[in-house]
Amino acid sequence: MSIRNLKWSRVGVEALLFVLALVVIIPFLMIVVNSLKDVTEAGRFKLTLPTTLNLDNFQAVFADGKIWRGYMNSALISVGALVITNLFASMASFSIQRNGSRLTHFLYYFFIVGLVMPVSLIPTIKLMMGLGIHNSYQGMILYYSSVLLPFTIFLMTGYLKTVPRELDDSGIIDGCGPLRLFFKIMLPLMQPVMVTASLLTIISVWNDFMGPFYLLTDGAKWTVTVSVYNYVGKYSSDWNLIFADILVVIMPILVLYFMLQEYIVEGMTAGALKG
Repeated sequence: MSIRNLKWSRVGVEALLFVLALVVIIPFLMIVVNSLKDVTEAGRFKLTLPTTLNLDNFQAVFADGKIWRGYMNSALISVGALVITNLFASMASFSIQRNGSRLTHFLYYFFIVGLVMPVSLIPTIKLMMGLGIHNSYQGMILYYSSVLLPFTIFLMTGYLKTVPRELDDSGIIDGCGPLRLFFKIMLPLMQPVMVTASLLTIISVWNDFMGPFYLLTDGAKWTVTVSVYNYVGKYSSDWNLIFADILVVIMPILVLYFMLQEYIVEGMTAGALKG
């Protein structure tokens, strides 16, 4: 490839990345500017600056207290799903990567299938009702744990490929059993990928709308993302409050992501060079 063709190829890639960036940036700017408008201006859905700044929109969002309850519900479900997913995924990944038997290979690919299988809500609701965990925090925690386990196992298994097996041998020589080997040696070494998995779990649970909307019938248990539904009426909607609510909902996750994004990249690429 000539230098000229290489240059045009680079320009094409940069133009594509610029367009993809706009796909993300423009909706976010739409949310920001319309959250500062009155109900009439916000209802026009235009990417223009507000005539007057209406900071009262944010005061109205926090005034009824529902968003605070939504924050607590989201935090409870996120932390519960994080603990269960990380614990069982790390143990399963350790067994799959270290044993290398036909059974563990089968289990690994069985979990990988979960990455492409869509979630069917009606059977999920019937199963949860049969187990008596429908419309409960426990049910939501188990639901998210089952949905996020396949990717977390895939991520952690790739990371464990970079951990030398000689550490296992040293632990066994020192008298470590399987559980002690895992909790005393392997688990501390898995901290980078655990941080990555934790962030991805929190982001996935926090941003999900469909799960709590269909699986929680009690409005008092709704997560913070579903709180936007409080401003949607049958005949009219307060779009200024909807945009303000959306901005309030996503800001904690955006701050968390930008503060810890290097850990996400480190954990995602840790096992990429070793097959």
